[in-house]
Amino acid sequence: MGEAPIEGDPMTTFSTRTSDTRAVIVAIAPVVLLVAMVWHPYLPGRLPDHAAVAEAVAAGTTRWALAHLAAVVASGALVLAFIAIRGDLRERGDQALSAVGLGFIVMGSLSYAVLPGMEFAPLAAVEIGADAEAAQAALDDWFVPVLFIGALLYAFGVGCVAAAIRRHGGLGPTLMLVVVLALIVMVASRFAPFVIAQFYVQSAAAFIALWPLAWAIKGRQQAPLPA
Repeated sequence: MGEAPIEGDPMTTFSTRTSDTRAVIVAIAPVVLLVAMVWHPYLPGRLPDHAAVAEAVAAGTTRWALAHLAAVVASGALVLAFIAIRGDLRERGDQALSAVGLGFIVMGSLSYAVLPGMEFAPLAAVEIGADAEAAQAALDDWFVPVLFIGALLYAFGVGCVAAAIRRHGGLGPTLMLVVVLALIVMVASRFAPFVIAQFYVQSAAAFIALWPLAWAIKGRQQAPLPA
């Protein structure tokens, strides 16, 4: 027979703190993403829109720079969130799925984080009085493939984690469906060539997917100790 966790036991306290830390990381990630996406100047129409980018950069170089640095931080925050989710799933019995998924999520997120760095090119052009629109257009041959490859890697990784959540997430059927669908929308938004999808739909889907997971992780109890 197993024994219930003892109140005040160091192992129980450590497990509770670990769950709380993971839950906080998972809950904060979509907030960071939303702040970064809202801070980024809105670009109307279909992407890439070089004229709109040039206009946004000229309207505020500082905002453009800080918003893109924030986007890099948001990408890192999402990686940390999935590391926390992977840790929880591993303790709940998942082995390969979330591990493989996390690797692809990291690769996809690194590719995604390269994109804000590329978009410092039109900012530099404005600073030196060059043609910002031409500078942005010159990036297309690199920007679009990096975006697409990163989105594919990220999609495969999130798909693996979603499958692991279905098997080991410990959520009810309805909440499980909501989380998995939100993860699918979150991934699909990265392929859509519109700011409203890549920025706002992605942020909303991140909230819907990650906050229930954060709540579930926080509620984990220490497993019974062996006799």
